[in-house]
Amino acid sequence: MNSIQSDSSANVTFVRPATFFLNGFSNVPHAKYYYVFLSLVYVVTVLGNSFIMCIIYLARRLHTAKYIAVFHLALSDLCGSSALIPKIIDTFLFGHHDISYEVCFVSMFFIYHFMNLQSLTLLILAYDRLVAICFPLRYHAIVTKQAMFLIIGLMWIVSMTYFSVHVGLLNRLSICSSNVVNSYFCDYGPVCRLACNDNSLNLLMGKICFGFLICLPPVLIIISYFCIALALLKIAHGVDRIKAIKTCTSHLILVAVFYLPILSNNIAAATTPIHPNARIINNSLTQIIPPMLNPIIYTLKTEEVMQSIKELYKRSKVNTISEKIMKFSVRN
Repeated sequence: MNSIQSDSSANVTFVRPATFFLNGFSNVPHAKYYYVFLSLVYVVTVLGNSFIMCIIYLARRLHTAKYIAVFHLALSDLCGSSALIPKIIDTFLFGHHDISYEVCFVSMFFIYHFMNLQSLTLLILAYDRLVAICFPLRYHAIVTKQAMFLIIGLMWIVSMTYFSVHVGLLNRLSICSSNVVNSYFCDYGPVCRLACNDNSLNLLMGKICFGFLICLPPVLIIISYFCIALALLKIAHGVDRIKAIKTCTSHLILVAVFYLPILSNNIAAATTPIHPNARIINNSLTQIIPPMLNPIIYTLKTEEVMQSIKELYKRSKVNTISEKIMKFSVRN
């Protein structure tokens, strides 16, 4: 379909397409309405995550280690959606299906990197709850702002290093059968399947990625909540126990919203054949809905955030009244 660049060395011909063609849905009437829906989801995602980041930045009571992690989750959600949805809209709503070889891999890197950061941030928040409930007297000594910044910094370094290697290894593949990617973005698996030479290392890296970055975090989160449940059973007063459980509910909802669709999609794909169109809908909704819901869940289910919003609103109202009084005084 497009021009192909190839180079030969040591009797091996590597073929690299100048562009990939993102196929998207096949034979689906009115598919553009779905992409309009994605546009609306993106607008809500940007507004919601920007709002929660502004609240955390402006409210002094939220300047804690825990809310540094919440701020990072909102940032990861915002960046992940921005790496994915605008390109989907440009590709399928405006018909720009071709994407250059280099841009394809750069796009893949950022989409997977930010999705991984979302996953690891949920694990950090589970660690925060574990320490807060199991070691309440030592919480402020263990979970400090400096420690949280260090953890997030290490998370970025590890994630960027891993996905640089993960995506970079695709460059060793010879794409000679076709340049049509049967997905809605430059997805790792569909690109791998276009290879004519040995792609076993790439497939192994894909399995390692799924195992360590998708399966391991929820397992660790489940273990942490098992420890939290044991600690809650030791709390004598029912009121204190309910109060401790309430601090975990928003995080548990976020974990369920993020991991359950991903795991169920992958299990379903491994056990039963799924139509490509159904796979595209399942995977795209799995990637775009959690970033939209996360700020809504944290705003509605977290008392500290709601209280901070009320305080900021009252403060802005007082400032507005003060400004009006000052202007009235100056005029008179």
